[in-house]
Amino acid sequence: MPQRTVRFRIRPDGRVEERVEGVTGDACLQLTDRLEAALGTVERRQPTSEAFTTTQPVTQSQSVEPS
Repeated sequence: MPQRTVRFRIRPDGRVEERVEGVTGDACLQLTDRLEAALGTVERRQPTSEAFTTTQPVTQSQSVEPS
């Protein structure tokens, strides 16, 4: 399992910037929604390339022929 990291930068004017790393797709929003609700109003979201990555399930099939 990849490492997930949430980084915060608190600006002098009180704005908080949040950056999530190691999370793909919309799982980022699920991970941070309670934090964002506690911090206040979200002014802007800027998705990273990881936000557009989807995980593909790995499937493997094997046929067995009767002898």
